Amino acid sequence: MTLRTRTPGFTLVEAIVVMAIIGIISGMVALFIRAPILGYRDAVDRAELTDQADLALRRMARDIRLALPNSVRVSADGSAIEFLQTRSGGRYLAAEDGVSGLPVLDFEDATKRSFTVFAPPASFSQVVPNSDWLVVYNLGTGFAPADAYQGGNIAKITAVAADPNNATLKPIATVTLASNPFAAQSPSMPSPTSSFQVVSGAVSFYCQAQGDGTNTLWRAWNYGINAQQAVPSGGERAVMASRLASCNNLFSYGSAATQRSSLVLLALTLNGRYPDSQPVRLVHQVHVDNTP
Repeated sequence: MTLRTRTPGFTLVEAIVVMAIIGIISGMVALFIRAPILGYRDAVDRAELTDQADLALRRMARDIRLALPNSVRVSADGSAIEFLQTRSGGRYLAAEDGVSGLPVLDFEDATKRSFTVFAPPASFSQVVPNSDWLVVYNLGTGFAPADAYQGGNIAKITAVAADPNNATLKPIATVTLASNPFAAQSPSMPSPTSSFQVVSGAVSFYCQAQGDGTNTLWRAWNYGINAQQAVPSGGERAVMASRLASCNNLFSYGSAATQRSSLVLLALTLNGRYPDSQPVRLVHQVHVDNTP
């Protein structure tokens, strides 16, 4: 008599039951861990957005605080801000000082391009001849010839000669300009305190739409000083922030209230990496010195 023996294994029904049970358990596990994973993803994305916006606002604030008095201007839609960035400053020798033997900043004779500066020579250690500009009594838009953007009170510096050992007045330096536009002013606009600023050029922060539909905030520098504000051409530029929600109303300085209080308002709204991510919005106020 032959006895039948059962081969170890499992039947098709048993396999289907096991797969069904595993599927149910997997679905329950996925349901419970999905929320924490999405929460972690959103937290990381929000931290990156916050860091990016905060870094951009701090960099813009640092640069704007160095703006030449009354040189800040904002585009009509608030997508761009431009200003002339100061590098140094001091007091110039004027004819009213009554000092003989030293050149003065002449507001009458255009052929006189050198003048004496009352300032420690060390303060001019970063001034770059043929690159930096000297500005006297800038009052800004609508106050020609005291508007540096219009060219009436700004001149290129060609030489700086320190004279710390002068026996009469020290420490002093002699500055030579490429031209003397101050003698051509009508009316003449000397500084009441005989002060001046040295600017390294124009700086802009502006937003542009990209080909992929996102908006990017740029910093531009080393381009020409233009009478009218426009998107900078030439020079250098670098990305400050990406994925901006909109290019409008990033900067505000056009109202009478903000100008009287010398406050520049900055507002950045950045979108996250994912369609369901919440945007991050940071707002910052920057005080600028508008005393020329």
